[in-house]
Amino acid sequence: MLTIGCHLSSSKGYLAMGRDAVKINANTFQFFTRSPRGTKAKALNHKDIASFLDYAADHGIKKVLAHAPYVLNPASADEHLRSLAGDIMADDLSRMEYLAGSCYNFHPGSHVGQGAETGISHISQMLNRILKPELHTTVLLETMAGKGSEIGREFEELREILDRISLSDHMGVCLDTCHVWDAGYDIANHLDEVLNRFDAAVGLNRLKAVHLNDSRNPLGSRKDRHARIGEGCIGLDAMVRIINHPALKDLPFYLETPNELDGYGKEIELLRRHEENAAGSHVCP
Repeated sequence: MLTIGCHLSSSKGYLAMGRDAVKINANTFQFFTRSPRGTKAKALNHKDIASFLDYAADHGIKKVLAHAPYVLNPASADEHLRSLAGDIMADDLSRMEYLAGSCYNFHPGSHVGQGAETGISHISQMLNRILKPELHTTVLLETMAGKGSEIGREFEELREILDRISLSDHMGVCLDTCHVWDAGYDIANHLDEVLNRFDAAVGLNRLKAVHLNDSRNPLGSRKDRHARIGEGCIGLDAMVRIINHPALKDLPFYLETPNELDGYGKEIELLRRHEENAAGSHVCP
């Protein structure tokens, strides 16, 4: 059975997110650990967490994905900003211990003119500082579209980061379909080729999650503008092939499309109908 959900608001707590997921026939979800544009986090509500864990077990919710705030830049040229990113992520990972076995996703960051090599060095140094052997959360690097000086547009950049992590078994990758398309990887017409390139550069065993998003822009635009499933340049046919691909179908999929809860429900229904139903190619109009 397809493991699929969407990004949900954490403002009312974990149990509320679980109930929202069930309302739209989702069996997983993603959430921000704190404000996406800020650094402050709410105090943990242990009663709410316990209630959610019971609810999740009863309703088959699994593989919950936490997302770090966008404001963090572990590749920054500013030492204070790099330190802040590490401190916040370390705190997030501590909080995630109450959801043991889940994943934590973050954008690798932007090198802001220092060059990718320096940015990669900063990111790996931060991860080596915050990762601990006792952690039960897998930290995921997200594939990026390549806006400005973003690191992670090329699969090889992610591999360079992973190769420098001492506790590499705590690390993985989240593939964002909009991002890789905008980065120039043609997942609409050459999915197998793209996955082979990912496997050669990073290893498919490192792939732990998929952000399932269509794109408003043509291949290689480096824009990062998400579209609803089937309404963008990647197209529904490609999304169907992605969720059914042997190398991907057992991974959890998370929608980050421009939707409210009912819109996500319609997308989940659409994709569940197309499970095991591969289709033809698509070209952006």
